[in-house]
Amino acid sequence: MEGDPLKKSLAWLHGVLQGKIGHGIETRVLQGLRVIHAEKGFMQFGFVVPNVVSDVDGNWHVGALASLLNLVGAITTFSYADCVSTVADFNSSYYSTVKIQEHVEIESRVLADKGKLIHVVVQVRKKGNGEVIAVGNLWMASNKLTIAQMSNL
Repeated sequence: MEGDPLKKSLAWLHGVLQGKIGHGIETRVLQGLRVIHAEKGFMQFGFVVPNVVSDVDGNWHVGALASLLNLVGAITTFSYADCVSTVADFNSSYYSTVKIQEHVEIESRVLADKGKLIHVVVQVRKKGNGEVIAVGNLWMASNKLTIAQMSNL
C-alpha cells in the first residue's frame, strides 16, 4: 500500500467506516457508504441515508450532509495528492431534501491543482432521477500530517 495514494485513501475511508479512525461522528455520518468507483482524484459512492442523521422532519440533516461533503472531499483529495489536507474554504449549496432511507449517489472530483491548494467538488444526487441535492466546493490546503497523526486529533 505504501506509495499508492488511492489505496491509502480507501484504507483511510475503511478505517473511518469501522470507527477505527476519527471520533465516531464520522462513522455515523458515513454509515453505509459504498464505494462504486475510485481512481486518482475521482470517486463515486452509493449511499442509503441512515436513520442516525435525521432531522426532526425525517430528512437528512444538513449538518450531517455537510460533514459527508467534507469527508468525501478530503478522501478524494488524498487519493490525488497523497497527503492529508486541511479545508481552507468550504462552500455548500443545498437544492433539495432527502428523506431517511432514500438512495443517493455521490460523486467527488478534483477539478484544480494549484500547488498547495486543491479544489474538489462533491455532488449528491437522488438515485434514479438524478435530482441534485447538494454540492460542496472545497479548497484543500496540503499539510505534512500523516493519516496516523490525523487519527489522533
